[in-house]
Amino acid sequence: MKNIQKIGLGLFLAGLGIFISLIFLGKYDVSPQLLDDIISNKGIKSELFINDLKSNVVGKEFSNPFTFSSKITSALATANETHKQNNEWDKVIWSKPHSFAYELAKSAGSGPIKENKGLFWWLTFGLGIIGSLMFIIPQVITLGPPGIKNNSIWHNSATNRGWIGWFAFVFLVGFYILLYFFPDYIVNWVYLVDPISESISGNPASQWFLYGFLYCVVMTVMAVRMYIKYRHNKYQVLRTTSVLFFQIVFAFLIPEILVRFEKPWYDFKNAFPLDYDFFYSWNLDQLINSGGFGLFILIWGIILTLVIVPVMVYFFGKRWYCSWVCGCGGLAETLGDPYRQLSDKSMKAWKIERWLVHGVLVFALVMTGFTLYAYFSGAQDVLGIKTQTIQDIYGFLIGSIFAGVIGTGFYPIFGNRVWCRFGCPLAAYMGIVQRFKSRFRITTNGGQCISCGNCSTYCEQGIDVRAYAQKGENIVRASCVGCGICSAVCPRGVLKLENGPEKGRINPTDILLGNDVDLMDLVNQK
Repeated sequence: MKNIQKIGLGLFLAGLGIFISLIFLGKYDVSPQLLDDIISNKGIKSELFINDLKSNVVGKEFSNPFTFSSKITSALATANETHKQNNEWDKVIWSKPHSFAYELAKSAGSGPIKENKGLFWWLTFGLGIIGSLMFIIPQVITLGPPGIKNNSIWHNSATNRGWIGWFAFVFLVGFYILLYFFPDYIVNWVYLVDPISESISGNPASQWFLYGFLYCVVMTVMAVRMYIKYRHNKYQVLRTTSVLFFQIVFAFLIPEILVRFEKPWYDFKNAFPLDYDFFYSWNLDQLINSGGFGLFILIWGIILTLVIVPVMVYFFGKRWYCSWVCGCGGLAETLGDPYRQLSDKSMKAWKIERWLVHGVLVFALVMTGFTLYAYFSGAQDVLGIKTQTIQDIYGFLIGSIFAGVIGTGFYPIFGNRVWCRFGCPLAAYMGIVQRFKSRFRITTNGGQCISCGNCSTYCEQGIDVRAYAQKGENIVRASCVGCGICSAVCPRGVLKLENGPEKGRINPTDILLGNDVDLMDLVNQK
């Protein structure tokens, strides 16, 4: 079994190595006709920019995306600066430099990768998938009888911030930075999934299709690991199956199929304010102009946020979404499962969490209020603040940096629910409902607790579960996503996820622990 796992690890690393190396391969050659087509499609009026490209890019062959991109982004920045100084606003190119360079690179690219997409898919994705499964599946035999074991997680360099953990951190952060801010550097990665995108939506792949496909692949492979590790627990098996289904079908396939039928791209499970740009003018205009189907999406999105979400939280807690439906939670529960013990349990972290996650919620609500006012009034600013500016700030800081780069990239260092715990505005909204108006709680049996600490160790939301269990006190916390791992790892069956009557849901006890009071004070009082 060990030999199979070593071979699997070797195949995975080989696939990963080839995948990374693809960034540096390929050729880029812009023909006059290609440039004319893109300029026409974009409606670009800047002769300064066009002439710069004709002099420094057209007819020249570039052997890597970095030099190619620098020529384009430099030309665009120079042209825009000149037009703004001359107040020639109609000639300013408002496209993001690296986004424009990506579109040009995607069309201008050539070489063995573009010509052999299937072969390189198998050399990257194929080897990665096969290698991962060969490494994971033998654990079915080596794990022995059902039951969760610590398996030396605090002595493993991959799960305790060792060199493997830091390597994973650097790779994930680097991937998200390239995806969000330098898509022109990863054109060769996008080529790999062009055939898959064309078969589903009828269009060549974008960097976001690549991300969606990779997201589903990673979740599926790591779900196999979840099935093996938690095979004794039906709740975990069902929960893993649920998030996998909603991610692949609702977040990936249905939106792409809608595009094939010339309908708006839409993820029906993505609720505002997590879907923060739902009320942006471009989205509202697109939905309204799409006829009856677009109007249905608009009404569905509003009902989902204002009615379905709070009602479901009342009956089942926020776990119905965060642990059963949400793609962010799905990735955290599959790819992020090896890192859940790294979640900070300190009081300081809890205070930061409360201020930060509710601050993001307020930010999202204020931004949306400004956006809707501007949309219906036609104003460009509110209280002297430009609506577009606040949207750009939110999109960059929260939508890209926090949700993307930090939210997933920091799994190996800060635990698997960094975004869900500290940044998700929808989690904050549902948490408020769950804390004050819900039937959900985790009940505890203090008489059977042996204080092993497994529950607190594996709580991804930073809750000291053991402190509740020792007192026999129900766990009612806004941050709890109801993943149920605390119950799964408890050797005594002390913890149970329940949906019961509101009465008696919060049951603070008078049971004293040694560190709660000064015992000498009690003696003196008597």
